Amino acid sequence: MTAGQVSDYTGVAALLDDMPKAQWLLGDRGYDAERFRDALQAKGIQPCIPGQRSRNESIRYDKRRYRRRSRIEIMFGRLRGWRRVATRYDRCPTAFFSAITRLPTSYSGDYQRVPTLD
Repeated sequence: MTAGQVSDYTGVAALLDDMPKAQWLLGDRGYDAERFRDALQAKGIQPCIPGQRSRNESIRYDKRRYRRRSRIEIMFGRLRGWRRVATRYDRCPTAFFSAITRLPTSYSGDYQRVPTLD
């Protein structure tokens, strides 16, 4: 867990050594940093990250593969919609992460039902 004002790629860069072997890393524009891209490529991971709008040169990325991020974003949207997670009822990180891991299993394929674990 990182503070809210810390950039996304700073937190992920700390976890890079412990990441499982992957071919691609999908990320939004918040992860666009040259040193992060270089660190990924040094580990043999191909970044699929669009460039910041303020970049002078455009960054090439696989747009078809990038669209798959929507599945992840939908799950994060559901997490934010779950009151227990949104208001951080559980102050202890261990309890907080256990609540987060319960949410995907509580849907169990039924995307219309909202879990009632509050």
